[in-house]
Amino acid sequence: MGERRGAAVRAAAAGLVLGAAACYCLWRRAAGGGRRRGPPSVIDKSPPESPHTMDADALQKLIHLLQATDDPLIQEQALITLSNSAAFSVNQDIIRNLDGLSVIGGMLSDCVPKVTEKALNVLNNLSMNIKNQEEIQVYIEQVCKNVESAPLNSDLQLAGLRLLTNMSVTSDYHHKMINQIPCLLRVLLEGSERTQIQVLKVLVNLSANPAMTRHFLRAQMPSLLLLFDNCMNKDILLRALVFAANLKKNVNNEGGSMIQDQYSEDSVFSILCRDSTPFAQKLASLWHNPDPEVKEQVVRILTQ
Repeated sequence: MGERRGAAVRAAAAGLVLGAAACYCLWRRAAGGGRRRGPPSVIDKSPPESPHTMDADALQKLIHLLQATDDPLIQEQALITLSNSAAFSVNQDIIRNLDGLSVIGGMLSDCVPKVTEKALNVLNNLSMNIKNQEEIQVYIEQVCKNVESAPLNSDLQLAGLRLLTNMSVTSDYHHKMINQIPCLLRVLLEGSERTQIQVLKVLVNLSANPAMTRHFLRAQMPSLLLLFDNCMNKDILLRALVFAANLKKNVNNEGGSMIQDQYSEDSVFSILCRDSTPFAQKLASLWHNPDPEVKEQVVRILTQ
């Protein structure tokens, strides 16, 4: 009897998810296409503006479904549908007003990795909205834990990094990521190219904030210079140079006060900011790089 009832619940839930998904597809077609892709720098995914909206009642049912079921397959499908709808700005407000952020945020500690990943994807799209960021920021510590504990290069880790990228666009929540700096630097050196690019997006955002500079300078990263090579993927090399240029600029703007601090030999400061012959040699080599964007950042570092 219990098995039949469970099957009936799953069937009804699946019908709801499929119905909501069908509505989404129809309205997306009416809206004239999918998402616009933004520049591969400060933010991830720019949701298009659209006058079309998924029915608020359907969104509310999906949110209630997430609260009512423990079935990870249903949760995953419901989150995928919510993620698609959250790509449109009008739905970002609706989901927030339905208290959906707290429901989705509560799933970041789910023991099923796929559910956590899909919850991160929803929050990533919702974080394009400033008012949503004000609520999502309470989950930054948990997102950092997800990034650190996830398997290297996994979809779960990348989903967490994408959300941290969007949450670090402004400096409002940078202080919540300070303890994550050693983890980010480790993942940067150990990860795949795809992961490295995503980590560097976060690091570029954080390094633009002078208040974060000392935390970066003290961090240990003996293999940092490996990133500054003409053979490196351009998306990685360019962002690594922007990261270094941001730190150099902030150090110089402090008028020498940061130089008085004590730094270890393997610290970011010793590698990038102290009179470092290896880094100077790297920059001299990169000066001959044919890419104008790379050369521009090299000049920026040399003239700080």
